[in-house]
Amino acid sequence: MIKSNNDWAEEQFGHAKLGDPRRTARLVKMASDLAQHPGKSVVKSSPSPASMEGAYRFIRNDNVSADDIAEAGFRATVNQAHRYPLLLAIEDTTTLSYKHRSIRADLGHVNQGNRYRGLLAHSILLFAPETLDVVGLIEQHRWTRDIKTRGIRRENLKRPYEEKEGYKWESASRNMAARLGTAMANVISVCDREADIYDYLLYKIANQQRFVVRSMMSRHIEEGSDKLYHFASELNSVKQRQIQIAQRGGRQAREVTLDVKYAAVTLKTPANKKGSPISLNYVGCSEVGDEEKRLNWHILTNEPVNSAEDALKIIGYYEKRWLIEEYHKVWKSEGTGVEDLRVQSKDNLDRLATIYAFLAVRIFQLKFANEQIKDISSEKILSPRAWKLLWLKRIKTPPPEEVPTAKWAYEHLARLGGWKDSKRNGRASVKTLWEGWLKLQAILEGYELALSLEQDL
Repeated sequence: MIKSNNDWAEEQFGHAKLGDPRRTARLVKMASDLAQHPGKSVVKSSPSPASMEGAYRFIRNDNVSADDIAEAGFRATVNQAHRYPLLLAIEDTTTLSYKHRSIRADLGHVNQGNRYRGLLAHSILLFAPETLDVVGLIEQHRWTRDIKTRGIRRENLKRPYEEKEGYKWESASRNMAARLGTAMANVISVCDREADIYDYLLYKIANQQRFVVRSMMSRHIEEGSDKLYHFASELNSVKQRQIQIAQRGGRQAREVTLDVKYAAVTLKTPANKKGSPISLNYVGCSEVGDEEKRLNWHILTNEPVNSAEDALKIIGYYEKRWLIEEYHKVWKSEGTGVEDLRVQSKDNLDRLATIYAFLAVRIFQLKFANEQIKDISSEKILSPRAWKLLWLKRIKTPPPEEVPTAKWAYEHLARLGGWKDSKRNGRASVKTLWEGWLKLQAILEGYELALSLEQDL
């Protein structure tokens, strides 16, 4: 259930260790104010000049570490993680780009051109597949590239693994494991092709950490023919499955049929590495149809795969990888607008972007539930009192005894936020949904205040 702004801010940051309890109190107050006005600047989110001045003092305070702010949020996620028997740790890297001159000198290159400067951020989002809960951020590392290192990828083979940017995958897993402790046994890392690094896979195996990684290259294997993809092409399909491919960019949405295959494989040690061969399970799925444009996933995992059902389960885990992309989109543009921040230094940006990162999770939870779990009870996201007040506000009749669905709740939250469905596609924007939720919270707080006054009288 999505909590009030104050309760959420206290849960996320109330135990932050910032060296002074007044700083922690300011962080909680600032986070609550920003949650009340997602996508707005600190100035527009502050309810008074004093709040605005306090927020800016906090952002500019060199004694406040962005890492300490983040650790408070990670601890809040850990507290939730122990409730679930299975979690997917979905991770990826994104860039935060800035073009205003006041901060460019402090930031590094983020693309092949030279137009923007920015930060890179590697995030891990915990997701519970059995209950469809977006649990929270368990790791996020932000860094800048030295502008002088552009083009250094050509020299990657000569550099130690720990000095390469690809080490971020292992570093993130180490940090996550340190926070989760024994609960790490319930976590499966889900990564895209960039994580197909021999050293990273070796680390995960050696530390008995579970993973599902999409293959980036046709590696040498000990089975059958010499290369993985050729070996996979000779496997028989064990199952077919239909999935819906979402519309993206110029690509149209479509339903596709997939051939599913699986087999045990052993990856040979690369010629430039020292180590042992890696025994894994391979799961492949390829679209039936057009050879040139078809979807084709080659997945490596250390999860047991002994049947077609096991293979389908692994594919299902990998399908959830899009959640991290959607989370980053909410953080960057659809929700908090972190790329619109106008601050004067990298450290100030880092502190504020960290707060926005956890606020983005909260907004994304609302977005995900709206799009994926519409047929469940509305009481998964709203309290009984809240949905009844929403009913009274929107339907203007006494609430029914039967609890309405989340689909009903989200439609009327969106309409409360000003949504008109003018495009006739049934999809409200994240900001519109959130605006409706904030209006409902104001109604709820007013109702509870009136009850309190009535009791006092």
